[in-house]
Amino acid sequence: MAISRKEEARALSADEHEMVEKSHHPAVQELSDSDLSGLVKLLRERRDKAQTEAHRRRREIRGKGVAKGAAPSKADGGSQMKLAVLAMAMRRLNGEAERRRQLAARISLVDNARKALALKQKAPDGPAHNSRTAHKGMRAVANRKVPSLVRPAELGRQRKAAKVAQAKRDAR
Repeated sequence: MAISRKEEARALSADEHEMVEKSHHPAVQELSDSDLSGLVKLLRERRDKAQTEAHRRRREIRGKGVAKGAAPSKADGGSQMKLAVLAMAMRRLNGEAERRRQLAARISLVDNARKALALKQKAPDGPAHNSRTAHKGMRAVANRKVPSLVRPAELGRQRKAAKVAQAKRDAR
């Protein structure tokens, strides 16, 4: 379910809200790569802290954990909302970082292809520049094994006769 910006502002502190605002669409594309990686690191720390707090509160409510305050927590809706908001912001930032990584990879691939084409066009024609290839392509290799002139049935008959003779010798 989508979380409105009004709900985000209510769930977060002022500095967290400022970080999450940077993760939304127009602002995230204006960030430099170093700012983006720094923001990812800070937001990941905040998200992990919120996750720990949410788990602690859930344990308090179930009666498994020791209460942090004077009385155990009655509800953890706020901590769950904060965790959800920070997790969505992390997803947006990770998506932007992945988009930038793929863009850089595509640009690098195009540059490498252009360099390879330039090298190929500069290279001399003919087999002199690469003598490791046969320059004939794939050819069928002739079978050098001499075909047997003995019928397969005759071979089987001889094998069976040898087995019977050996069995007779072994039975003595």
